[in-house]
Amino acid sequence: MSPENRPPTDPAASDQSEFITLAKVIRTQGRKGEVAAALFTDFPERFAGRKRLFALDDRGRRSALELEDHWLHKGGVVLKFQGIDTISDAEALIGSEIQVPIAERATLEDGSIYLSDLAGCVVTDKGREIGRIRDVTFGAGEAPLLVIQRNNGKEHMVPFAWEYITRLAPEEKKLEMNLPEGMLELDAPLSQEEKEEQRGESN
Repeated sequence: MSPENRPPTDPAASDQSEFITLAKVIRTQGRKGEVAAALFTDFPERFAGRKRLFALDDRGRRSALELEDHWLHKGGVVLKFQGIDTISDAEALIGSEIQVPIAERATLEDGSIYLSDLAGCVVTDKGREIGRIRDVTFGAGEAPLLVIQRNNGKEHMVPFAWEYITRLAPEEKKLEMNLPEGMLELDAPLSQEEKEEQRGESN
């Protein structure tokens, strides 16, 4: 698809907080413009009722797309968009987050949460406060990454994996975790004072 035919960025879709991510395009699939995407929703069946989606690229530009077809494949989803008809067209979508306006998100069952609702939660590890969640990103791994900002400005990238979570209370803006030893040091090394504080709490 030539640049002049690409769906224009929707001017009403500029506020990142007004959208949620359903999937992320990871590669092309087939020869007719299909793309394979990792799922970030527990409701993949809802794609059947969605026609207008948005693609947010790695530069923060969001464009409207019309969904022609989709099917689940190997734990992910294959998406075919109107006007995306060649492998070259599809390559331009690699890395893009596929989103919908937050007002259109599915109603959750009790005990479930949208990742976007984690922003602002205070995170603790084994009872020690780490910081506050600034953002949730989607990296190369299976688990989304929590961007946790400390009071001193440092940031940690921590996988949002259920095996690390001991209590999740979004209504209280709290996330209690039990992280593997050394994970925080690998991402953003602690100061000597913080290390001594951590050792003292574990004794």
